[in-house]
Amino acid sequence: MSADQGTNIPTELLRTLVTVVDLRSFTKAANVLGVTQPAVSAQVKRLQLLLDTDLFDKSAPGVTLTETGELVVNYARRMLAINDQILNLVAPRPALPALRVGVPGDFGASVLARVIAKFQARAPHLRIHLRSDNSENVLRDLRQGQLDLAVALTMSGPALDARRYWTEESVWIRGPETTLERGGRLSLVTLREGALIHRMTTSILNQAAREYDVVFVAFSLGSLLAAVAAGLGVALLSRRDVPATVEICEDGLLPKPPDVYCGVYLREGVEYDMLTQLADAMVEALRSSSQNGMRGSDVPGGAAGESTSDPAGH
Repeated sequence: MSADQGTNIPTELLRTLVTVVDLRSFTKAANVLGVTQPAVSAQVKRLQLLLDTDLFDKSAPGVTLTETGELVVNYARRMLAINDQILNLVAPRPALPALRVGVPGDFGASVLARVIAKFQARAPHLRIHLRSDNSENVLRDLRQGQLDLAVALTMSGPALDARRYWTEESVWIRGPETTLERGGRLSLVTLREGALIHRMTTSILNQAAREYDVVFVAFSLGSLLAAVAAGLGVALLSRRDVPATVEICEDGLLPKPPDVYCGVYLREGVEYDMLTQLADAMVEALRSSSQNGMRGSDVPGGAAGESTSDPAGH
């Protein structure tokens, strides 16, 4: 069957296609959509028959779109966004889709929790599913369509699809009774391997050829702070998250840590006002709570240290 003006494309076929592309897997798409893998394959085949074209490149490994497939997916995202906006307009409020939000477990926990709670209090019909993980996993899940909004920290710079980004100062912290010797071997408290704090801490000390022993590996920011406050060792932390129970090491005895980039990201193709409002509320809360504020000179193309999703702003 050839595609013409009399052919209507069922939105469920487009949603299946977009889900397969986002997750790069027919099996994962089936799990998310609640159907079997053969059903997903059948829907994609039906869509290809309706359009009379191949959407996937069979000669390439994995899930790879043809040039036509790329165009179809882009248009499909727009059609699905309009479809969902219409449904949100006429559907009862409790039927609104849940917002899936991912945040780093080692940064801004109290600030982000407060802004989400405040936002939900203003919109009690809104459902928010919040998940805490390391930044790398949060960004991966956002790109795979498993999250709608993400806050993430990166060392080398923000990804180009960040809605907003800025720099955050990192500092060394120690307990009130902890003393340091210049050039002495450090007792180190850090988060589990894979966390940004762990990678930054070991990288900085290795580059400085500073000897250290990892004496405690914490699985939460709370346990890291408790260990540092008790005097087990020093740790690296964002300045905004330093509580009164520990001290910032400002005597120059430790190598200066680099700033990190904090970015707020939205899932590609999302056009949902409540989601963008929540993203902007997170940006405002994080920026206003930062002790050092924003530094516009650190961020190319942005005003007052921020960047929009417009590629020209980077």
